[in-house]
Amino acid sequence: MNMQAEKVAVLFARNDSVYKQLPDVDVYDESRDARTYAGVYPVVAHPPCRAWGRLRHMAKPQPHEKALAFFAVEQVRKCGGVLEHPAGSTLWQAAGLPEPGETDQAGGFTLVVPQQWWGHKAEKMTRLYICGLRPGELPPFSMVMGEASHICGTSGRRSDGTRSDRRKEISKREREATPPAFAEWLVALARKAQSRGASHE
Repeated sequence: MNMQAEKVAVLFARNDSVYKQLPDVDVYDESRDARTYAGVYPVVAHPPCRAWGRLRHMAKPQPHEKALAFFAVEQVRKCGGVLEHPAGSTLWQAAGLPEPGETDQAGGFTLVVPQQWWGHKAEKMTRLYICGLRPGELPPFSMVMGEASHICGTSGRRSDGTRSDRRKEISKREREATPPAFAEWLVALARKAQSRGASHE
């Protein structure tokens, strides 16, 4: 068996990323410049989202940050895999990514899921842009019904700052981190995308 074909590259991971605990995963964290990625393996991409999210008007991203998301889109299309961003990300419109139910010229499609299904304490709705496999070929996952125990901060506050939800807010660390089960599922997805696509010699 070709072990190289089983590897996955994770782009724009946290320094303390859970991906570092998974086998055959090449992690590009802050200490490695993901822009140096050579396109050898399928990817799981988590490009910085603060310039694209609902609170982008309050964010102070670095001048080059928005370009990183376009680089991530390019790598997903080229190598196969998945890009993860918040459900309210404006990257979809800016990059011409397909809305749920559509397919783009690269054969990519969009899936919107709550990370609660993979063990997140909050619902944390998430957009996934996927290339290299069809919707029916996704790794299996379980739907979790019912209200999440926590909220992602701003969704529980009114515009005047008062609370509109009785549930506790998750921490900034928990907002940014990927649940272990979700990380494993995204890596499994990328591996399936690569196994369908062209070889990565």
